[in-house]
Amino acid sequence: MAISFEPSEATKQARAHFHSIAREQLRPISRRYDDQEHDLPTEWVDWYWRNGRGQAPQVDGPSDGFVQVCVQTEELCWGDAGLYLRTPFAGLGGSAVLAAGNSEQKQRFLSVFQGDGHPVWGAMAITEPQAGSDSANIQTTAERDGDDWVLNGTKIFCTGGEGASQIEGGFVVVWATIDRSAGRGGIKAFVVPAGTKGMTLVGLENKLGIRASDTATLRFENCRVPTGNLLGSAEVHKKGANKDAKAKGGGKGFKGAMATFDASRPIVAAMAVGVGRAALDCVLETLDREGATPRYDAPPTEQTALERDVIEMEAELQAARLLTWRAAAMMNQGRPNNLEASMAKAKAGLAVTHITQKAVELLGPGGYSKKLLVEKWMRDAKINDIFEGTQQINQLIVARRILDYPSGMLR
Repeated sequence: MAISFEPSEATKQARAHFHSIAREQLRPISRRYDDQEHDLPTEWVDWYWRNGRGQAPQVDGPSDGFVQVCVQTEELCWGDAGLYLRTPFAGLGGSAVLAAGNSEQKQRFLSVFQGDGHPVWGAMAITEPQAGSDSANIQTTAERDGDDWVLNGTKIFCTGGEGASQIEGGFVVVWATIDRSAGRGGIKAFVVPAGTKGMTLVGLENKLGIRASDTATLRFENCRVPTGNLLGSAEVHKKGANKDAKAKGGGKGFKGAMATFDASRPIVAAMAVGVGRAALDCVLETLDREGATPRYDAPPTEQTALERDVIEMEAELQAARLLTWRAAAMMNQGRPNNLEASMAKAKAGLAVTHITQKAVELLGPGGYSKKLLVEKWMRDAKINDIFEGTQQINQLIVARRILDYPSGMLR
């Protein structure tokens, strides 16, 4: 079967559209909101919401679906990854609702993002002080009390958590255990609307990179949500339960979280590709001005060290992009992409870290100073190797899937 890597006409036009937005709306304010970390970028938020959420023009012909979403993400992060994360959209919280919610919940919580009201945000709260990469060690509890679930615990590093928890219409999807003895089987997801009593914004992180984004700590103290805000079934299947019982239960607890990551990791990989491409473009533009364009047709033995570095950077970026598109294309086809999503995320995290550091090196004092945005992109890059599963966790997932090992056999 022939395989084409040529994007559809719709994707090509979407790329040009979002590149224009990145160049005209994000780049001009990029440095300001890197310096003013916790200020809301109102000009970007209002422009995006007012202009149809930045929607690309409609084009006749087939769409590339989730691949086009990744292309859009790459372009916007070429502009600024931190501002992209501050964009008013459903975010990871919306991905969790789509992965684990029923049709009524999807309509109830996501329709506001299509309305004409004020900008709103969604977020997901899963990481805890003692549960980072080990998501199964979640200690936040949810206890049933009549028609409500009562949540207690603390969540950290919640991307988009400020807007999602404070501004009416937004929501935070909180992962909590309803039965600690059940391990992963007891972990469920609850939608907590913004402003819910008992959900408190404790503080915002001061970060190395993606400083324009709001990374929040949220505390839940006797926080009540209706039973209808539970995503999936409340039935708990303890370790060793038979598969038929699990299937009948219909629960989408911990597996729902993992399914969310299978959708979000290609997006994070696309973010990394966008930041890496910004740094590489800056290097190439500088070399072109200096009359030092790399000689791609020269034998490797005759190329300079600089030429070999640039060609390697380009190869790394393209490999990360193609892995990202592959994972996204599998989602379009409804095929399991757990392995491919982790491969894309792991490769892109390594590639963007290497590319941005090399860009700073090749550009010398200018690359290290604030005269250029390259030093900022180097700082922005590292998070792509950490959130949505660290480099080590994603490599572990890849190894388990290739070797067909259960989680207990490879740690």
